[in-house]
Amino acid sequence: MKLTGLHILLTYQCTFECDHCFVWGGPWQSGTLTLAQIRRILDEARQAGVEWIYFEGGEPSMYYSTLLAGVQEAKKMGFRVGVVSNGYWAISLEDAVGFLRPFAGLLEDLSISNDLYHYSTEQSQQARDAVEAARQLGIPVGEICVAQPEDVNAASVRGQLPESGAAVMYRGRAVEKLAPRAIHRSWELFTECPHENLGDAGRCHLDPLGNLHICQGISLGNIFEKPLKEIIERYDAEAHPICGPLLVGGPAALVTEYALPHEEKYADACHLCYEARRELRERFPEVLKPDQMYGLMK
Repeated sequence: MKLTGLHILLTYQCTFECDHCFVWGGPWQSGTLTLAQIRRILDEARQAGVEWIYFEGGEPSMYYSTLLAGVQEAKKMGFRVGVVSNGYWAISLEDAVGFLRPFAGLLEDLSISNDLYHYSTEQSQQARDAVEAARQLGIPVGEICVAQPEDVNAASVRGQLPESGAAVMYRGRAVEKLAPRAIHRSWELFTECPHENLGDAGRCHLDPLGNLHICQGISLGNIFEKPLKEIIERYDAEAHPICGPLLVGGPAALVTEYALPHEEKYADACHLCYEARRELRERFPEVLKPDQMYGLMK
């Protein structure tokens, strides 16, 4: 596997507790990287040939000084750097400019969440101020908008999503909070993973505990126990107990391979995969971790 992008979850903590969150982010979560750990991760990422570093969470800017120092270190080491944020800090345009000014010239991408999971209106003033501040400072910026289940349900009739949003992926907290509101389809239809290239991912997520995720909740190893380059080089997708079946026949293959109990219908492929993985956690504890990814708070 050739890894070109590493998305570092600086923390599981977040100012919000969004219903669609993959990683169960929230104020009560635990797990945050130190600056010393970030330096170690960046060094290993360079040795592994990574080109892009993203800092996200949770909400990475909850640890502002660590985030800024991490971005500075990554830029100095020659990485292309991005940050994903919910923009809670943009309480006014002036404040947003002040918050972002130290990042000018360092970031090649800033992604701001702007939807009804984060704010009370679809296009909040807070998110707009964050975006405008980035533009004033010359920071490349975009918005992340995830549609409500009902909007996607209506869009499926027309054959397209609303222009303002992407669909929910029903894993993490979305399984409990949003899946009941979605249209469900037969589990047998979910015969491929629609979102991740499990054979050669290109990018992975690294959580605050050191776990390298090819998809949130599927760990390939721990960078604090084994070098990143070694984890990548030893990854054999076909032999992997979770990725192997997923490559052959998607989440439906996980169900049949391990004879798992299941419902007849699910909201999407992620929903079936997530529920199947929850059933398999005791059997594959070193792969299906950590607890945080499955809503079990430390």
